[in-house]
Amino acid sequence: MNVDQEEPAGPAKLRPAAPAGPAKLRPAAPADTEPAESARPGRASSARTRSSGRVRPPIAGPVAAEPVAAEPLGEEVTEPAEEVATADEAEPADPWSHFGPKPDRVRSRSERAGLAAWRFLTHEWTVVSVIALVIAVIMTWPAAYHPSTTIPADIWDPTLQAWQVAWAGHAVLTDPLHVFNSNSFYPDAYSYAFSDTLFGYFPFGLIGSGPSAALVRYNILFILLHGLAFVGAYALARQLGTGRTAAAVAGAALAYAPWRWAQAGHMHVLSVGGIALSLAMLARGHGFSFTRGYRPDKTRPGWAVAGWCVAAWQISLGFGIGLPFAYVLVAITLVSVVRWFLRRRPPFGRRLLIADGIGVVVFGLVGLFMGLPYLHVLQQHPEAQRTIEDVKVFSPNIRAFITAPSQSLPWGAAHEAARATMIAPAETTLLPGFILYGLAAAGLLFSVWSVRTRLWLLAGVVVSIILAMGTQFFGGTYTYVQLYNHLPFFSSSRTPGRLVIWTTLFLAILAAGAVGALVRRSYELAAERAPGRPNALMRLATLLPVLLVLAEGTNWGRLDHPVVPAQPAAMRTVEGPLLVLPSDQLQDENVMIWSTSKFQKMVNGGSGFQPNDQANTRQVVHSFPDEASVTYLRQLGVRTVIVLKAQAAGSADYARSADLSAPIAGLGIERQDDGDTIVYTLD
Repeated sequence: MNVDQEEPAGPAKLRPAAPAGPAKLRPAAPADTEPAESARPGRASSARTRSSGRVRPPIAGPVAAEPVAAEPLGEEVTEPAEEVATADEAEPADPWSHFGPKPDRVRSRSERAGLAAWRFLTHEWTVVSVIALVIAVIMTWPAAYHPSTTIPADIWDPTLQAWQVAWAGHAVLTDPLHVFNSNSFYPDAYSYAFSDTLFGYFPFGLIGSGPSAALVRYNILFILLHGLAFVGAYALARQLGTGRTAAAVAGAALAYAPWRWAQAGHMHVLSVGGIALSLAMLARGHGFSFTRGYRPDKTRPGWAVAGWCVAAWQISLGFGIGLPFAYVLVAITLVSVVRWFLRRRPPFGRRLLIADGIGVVVFGLVGLFMGLPYLHVLQQHPEAQRTIEDVKVFSPNIRAFITAPSQSLPWGAAHEAARATMIAPAETTLLPGFILYGLAAAGLLFSVWSVRTRLWLLAGVVVSIILAMGTQFFGGTYTYVQLYNHLPFFSSSRTPGRLVIWTTLFLAILAAGAVGALVRRSYELAAERAPGRPNALMRLATLLPVLLVLAEGTNWGRLDHPVVPAQPAAMRTVEGPLLVLPSDQLQDENVMIWSTSKFQKMVNGGSGFQPNDQANTRQVVHSFPDEASVTYLRQLGVRTVIVLKAQAAGSADYARSADLSAPIAGLGIERQDDGDTIVYTLD
């Protein structure tokens, strides 16, 4: 039927004359029809005019029935008599406008930008990241208070690591093909690989120069790595199937476990956020969760590639933590493949397989780039090889897992007697948290995870504890020692206790399952009464586990933030190669951060081992300045010797170098007193 023609009158299509009483309303419009703007008589006409596009003549009184044209439902039949049609309104209306919705108003560019910004700022991951950063600043305070002069824990290993980040940025900018040939340990090659490198943090090293900038970078990273650990564990728990509150418990447990404060001077040990984050990304990319299993329709190849890239970045921070992580990825892959074929599940899609292939290649190339220099170091310095005797020294017993470090605010003082019996407390105080233990135990009984999943997580806890005990678990004959003897490069680590990272992660996921069940139960109880959602008190109760885990992880007032010794003025002007006296394993770590102004080549350097040639140099220069030591240094290529007067004068080995009355005639060298230092020029 042509809608432009008026239909003939008939019983089904006629409308009776309007009575004198109140206006009648038509039946309500269906769900897909726009409702009238207003039901008030004064606005009825304008509402129909906008929706239908036509204007009816005013109704003077009762008239005969008239045909009803198609028009929106739910409007008044009568209209105000005073409405007068204009010329434009008198034009024929498009009848199809009755069937089409009102077009949306086109937003301006600024409105669209504002809306996008608002969505980003209120997105879950933005909110979580901000909260994680705020918590990190509070939990690491006062790292953010004097970042250019102080450093967490002590002035030894942290200054070495501040130098590592600075060197990485400097080398990438100036000589990227020789990143591993650093300015320290002259004339040795590959000296950057004498310790875990933290190379993955090199973007921070691209900005600024000198010791102050190096300290600021270090303190910023110290805060950020705790935030990343929180976000990583949160993301993993969310992907596996928990809610926000339960995921926050997992994040707090991994980021602020009490044992971590004993490692406050080892940034490469604290940097574990990439492990949890990459596992979360890989699980999301492969459509996997604990609560729903594998879902082919949820695979995301892009997330899979991102997960492999984050895993590769984690490896670039160091092999001490990265190597066990790599073996865990290999184990997960092998177990998944075997189960896949046994259960005859449908294969991954082509895009996901390609994504995994790209990711594995990236991961392998980064591992190769980072690993080859370490092989060169072992070839040139056999003394760098760890022995099983070294492992025995750092192997913790079972009591270590209930002993907190001295930096723990709740338990540090209480566990002082237990620490007194330990040879290396920094590596053998491994308490993940009593609150975490309790929540994980609860997670074995009630949880959002299945019983099978809980048993797998429990197995992970037990196995990781056994491996972390090293030789303390029945000599490690069938556990850690087997890995030490047979897995490639596993012997490079002498600290099995650091595997407590995995213990903590398994416990955190178990605990998240328990808290998830608690939150779900709170909603079930709330559903029994209006308004059907937990009230404020109940919501606060579900947050209690998060607050308790954070409280147990505090260190306020117990973690030192010492002032780093100031850089001698001579370090900003002299040329290398140089030697700073006195020289030893710890003192040289301060010298390394002092060198960040010019990065001169220098004999000084501190690392996880002492090269034999450096030990020999230190022995020879005990008599400096004399003919034997001067000749030796010239043959080595050293041009300048800087003596720290205060430190050398109090040293039995280097007191002669600080004595301005020591004869230098006939040696062909110059000596200049610069106040705090003495500068010897050998050429």
